[in-house]
Amino acid sequence: MEIMYVYTKKRREFGRQCNFSDRPAELHVDILPDPSLAANFILRDPCDVAVQCAQDMSEHEVNTVCIVSESRGINHVEGGWPKDVNPEDVEATIRYRKKVEKDENYQNTIVQLASLMEHCIKQNNAIDIYQEYFEDEEVLEESEEQPLAKTINVFRDPNEVKRTATTLSWHPDGNHKLAVAYSSLEFQKAPKNMSFDSYIWDIENPNKPEMTLKPVSPLVCLEYNPKDSHILVGGSYNGQIAYWDTRKGSQPVEMSAVEHSHRDPVYKVIWLQSKAGTDIFSASTDGQVLWWDIRKMSEPTERLVLDPSRKGNIENAYGATSLEFETTMPTKFMVGTEQGYVISCNRKAKTPAEKIVCTYGSHHGPIYALQRNPFFPKNFLTVGDWTARIWSEDIKESSIMWTKYHTTSLLDSCWSPVRPSVFFTAKMDGTLDVWDILFKLNDPTLTLKVCDEALYSIQVQENGRFLGCGSELGTVTMLEVSAGLCTLQKNEKVLVSEMFERETKREKILESRLREMRLKERSRSEQSREDEGKEGDKEESVEELIARQDQEFFEILETETKNERNREKDRDQEKDVCDEKNIQDEK
Repeated sequence: MEIMYVYTKKRREFGRQCNFSDRPAELHVDILPDPSLAANFILRDPCDVAVQCAQDMSEHEVNTVCIVSESRGINHVEGGWPKDVNPEDVEATIRYRKKVEKDENYQNTIVQLASLMEHCIKQNNAIDIYQEYFEDEEVLEESEEQPLAKTINVFRDPNEVKRTATTLSWHPDGNHKLAVAYSSLEFQKAPKNMSFDSYIWDIENPNKPEMTLKPVSPLVCLEYNPKDSHILVGGSYNGQIAYWDTRKGSQPVEMSAVEHSHRDPVYKVIWLQSKAGTDIFSASTDGQVLWWDIRKMSEPTERLVLDPSRKGNIENAYGATSLEFETTMPTKFMVGTEQGYVISCNRKAKTPAEKIVCTYGSHHGPIYALQRNPFFPKNFLTVGDWTARIWSEDIKESSIMWTKYHTTSLLDSCWSPVRPSVFFTAKMDGTLDVWDILFKLNDPTLTLKVCDEALYSIQVQENGRFLGCGSELGTVTMLEVSAGLCTLQKNEKVLVSEMFERETKREKILESRLREMRLKERSRSEQSREDEGKEGDKEESVEELIARQDQEFFEILETETKNERNREKDRDQEKDVCDEKNIQDEK
């Protein structure tokens, strides 16, 4: 086994450069042979010499000292002014500028630099060195390589008491930083000495976090502001909302008041699309969705109670565990609940009852992930219980596509931002599944064992190449997927669109068929009820008929009895008359 060591050193650390030149040979010392020493030599006859065909090599080991690197940021402000000039005084700076501009040295320097600057400007106008020649070639040929994913870096929770990495958020500019929220989601099982800190990591330095965020309660969710990368907003375990400015330190700039905040942990916070870039909204398991302006965190600007009966009763509200907002649909948003339902809402409705538009009955337990497809916003992905499901807004009874039931629970999921047919799921056994619905839906395209503990959160970079996975013990693993999983394939958008439309039509047909069967069943039940009523009427008429016949029978019996009695009286009278005649005749 060959061992190769590569040593790198900057040129400036070598010292003065060596200059070599050609010159003739010079004789410095000439030692002649001494004949007197020849008598001391002993001739060896014969001579044995061992020769190896292999090259002679020497192996050495060196232990170097580990150097811990640390990144520090610097904020530059306006400077370069003399001590007697106050840069904040506008009049003083204007007077100083006019004084410098009148100096002859300043004018000569500007004239000399102008020619060089003019040459550079003309060169830039002639040739665009940053031109992208193939930026329109988005659709590439399908890659034949096998789907792969490899570990790039591992970021571990620096605290002794490990916590769950509940949320990941990539830096919006360049994706060179990763914000991670740490908290313990086990109810009343948090250790007393557990740290509340969350961290911002530089993806190239896993040894030490770049910045520490210090909330008053552990952060359950954390999100970068897409318009200002220095600002982050987080939702705490105690229900409060706080935001940080990385230029102002580790402490939160402002927090929401406890009496106007959520009553349960805040599971999701999303930035809204606004001119100021300061509007957010949050969801919690207390059954409320609150809108905030970070410039005034004393109370929420708007409130919505997730009561399915649309009465605004907080006691009947569904607890929210996930939230989805699409910038192309600024008035619509969706909420995933603990009860397994997805509630579609409209923020611009006139009354609170009209804000809850419809409900999708999806899973047997809490919905841990909810996200619209970035290419087809009408279709969204949900994860709960043991499956992942793809829905269409037009079908409310059932999902249009779904995965098989796994043996372990699914805890998070997200779409690929560059491929409409690819999504990722995280499971409780520490496995990451990569699905490509164009390739197959029965089984994942790639299954990767990331860690031994449960994977609680995943987040993909904007380019789709790097993926962050947060585990139960606070370990964040950064993976790099193969080019085939992050490159748009040929006709992929068209094929996925046709697939979604086909499955939607199929579910519509099944839904209409199910509706017809229900109507038929209902009509049959109503018909059977009417038949039972008619049979009851018939039974009652038969009873009346029997009673009437009985009455008639007894009436006939009575009349016959009376007639029989009358006939007996007549016989007796006739007998008496006959007896009287016989007596008279005898006389």
